[in-house]
Amino acid sequence: MADSKAFIQSTLRETSQLHAQLTPEHIAAIAKAAQLMTDAMRSGKKIIWFGNGGSATQSQHMAGEFVGRFLKPRRSLPSISLTENMASVTAIANDYSYEQLFSRQIEGLGQPGDVAVGISTSGNSPNVVAGLEQAKKMKIATVGFTGGTGGKMVGLCDACLVVPSTVTARIQEVHLTVGHILCALVEDGFLANAS
Repeated sequence: MADSKAFIQSTLRETSQLHAQLTPEHIAAIAKAAQLMTDAMRSGKKIIWFGNGGSATQSQHMAGEFVGRFLKPRRSLPSISLTENMASVTAIANDYSYEQLFSRQIEGLGQPGDVAVGISTSGNSPNVVAGLEQAKKMKIATVGFTGGTGGKMVGLCDACLVVPSTVTARIQEVHLTVGHILCALVEDGFLANAS
């Protein structure tokens, strides 16, 4: 790269501008997602995260923030990522199809009152869409993190954050920020109810 400093400055500026472009509708979607998650935690239910590639690791990261802790000391909160169990992931992909990777796990692990969080930068990943469809069938609340136009996920989510970008890296950066915001809000909401 000819001018790495210029590239670094440009990328940081682009990321900052994208965060600043989030509208009141985006804020409302985040607040609704936080309320769904807080209600689930207060009811002893869990948050189920899933996505592909970088979104798979973000799902693991967010689940870990709830099971461990985020900002405040508290008891462990029930949250899982459907990308962590390699035996399930490889068996379902091999014996059924990659498209059923998340829907099959939700069928076995999900319960009404849980929250299913699908992450797909395009909003059209077939296995994420199928996971959200299965959650809806089971009366599980659905949250989506996506980008661009939101794709098929928009119509399947009770709350959906659609990042106004088509650049995968930038979308994922906003998803990470929003994930951390949700961790803080849910943690506060859970602790407020516990005291």
